[in-house]
Amino acid sequence: MASGHLILYFRSKLLRWHKNENKRTLPWKGEKDPYRIWLSEIILQQTRAEQGLPYYQKFIETYPNVFALAQATTDEVLKLWQGLGYYSRARNLHATAIKVANEFKGIFPKNFAELKKLKGIGNYTAAAIASFAYGEPVAVVDGNVSRVLSRFFGIEHEINSSEGRKLVDELAQRLVCKKQPGAFNQAAMDLGATICTPRTPSCTACPLKLRCKALKLGKVHLLPVKQQRVGKKKRIFIYFIMVCNGKTYIRQRRKNDIWKGLFEPPAVEITGQTNYNIQTIAEDYFKESFSEPPECTTYRQQLTHQSLEIHFVTLPYRESLFKKFEGENMRVNISELSKFAFPKTISLHFKKIGLL
Repeated sequence: MASGHLILYFRSKLLRWHKNENKRTLPWKGEKDPYRIWLSEIILQQTRAEQGLPYYQKFIETYPNVFALAQATTDEVLKLWQGLGYYSRARNLHATAIKVANEFKGIFPKNFAELKKLKGIGNYTAAAIASFAYGEPVAVVDGNVSRVLSRFFGIEHEINSSEGRKLVDELAQRLVCKKQPGAFNQAAMDLGATICTPRTPSCTACPLKLRCKALKLGKVHLLPVKQQRVGKKKRIFIYFIMVCNGKTYIRQRRKNDIWKGLFEPPAVEITGQTNYNIQTIAEDYFKESFSEPPECTTYRQQLTHQSLEIHFVTLPYRESLFKKFEGENMRVNISELSKFAFPKTISLHFKKIGLL
């Protein structure tokens, strides 16, 4: 698939474009500090650069080094992460900061194999740190790089299958420049992000266009090939909100599930039902009747593998109802809600109704 001449063509054209034409600017480009590289890569997992940029800046300002991050509490880290989603990234980030600060004296491992042993660091992030910070010739393969390779070499395997990922990873490793691995990896990612884009690629501006197989065969919009995802699991949450004398109830999610460690109002999750009545559910929850349906606002949120339907039921104050929240829930002042980390939809609704 990739002859020596083709590999040299790909590598030289890409590096020349990176040196002379690549105008993409990001604060972590050219960074040699492994802490900052690691932080940027964890934030950018499942997140567009434009969305991740302000979070990266906030983290650097708040926790300028791994010792500062290690000294934070998990709740503080989750609060700063709020809105980015995939909160396991934040928990792993904090756990790894503690390990590096306490066990490695703040020094990140200096090779790919050792970096991969850290929590939350897989092939992609380990390769980024190893190549950018330490000059180890390992390939960084993200979605952008996979797309570039798939199109240029005409790969028709499903690139999100185990066979397709293995093929792309091995090819990327053959291509990476031994003398300039960091520059090569950054160039490949930037080319995919700015020119070889998913829907509207700028093929005429591509430095690889003369030997791109997808362009030659008219298959640019057919590649890469991806496996179709299985249908998403649907989940329904009903949150109950009641305020009394400037106080309300919230609880922390502790199970190994979405939003672990974040806070939410008291809730009921409905399973196995397609037809349900909010008033009936509220009456079952509180063991009391309501003369009319409670006020309810509904949101829908799509996660990678789950489709969420979220209902917020705002109840007028009734002492008997308010006391039902006691137990697993904690009573907090409305003025202190901003100190807690909430899932994005809950935070948006709290702001909408004036609680945040």
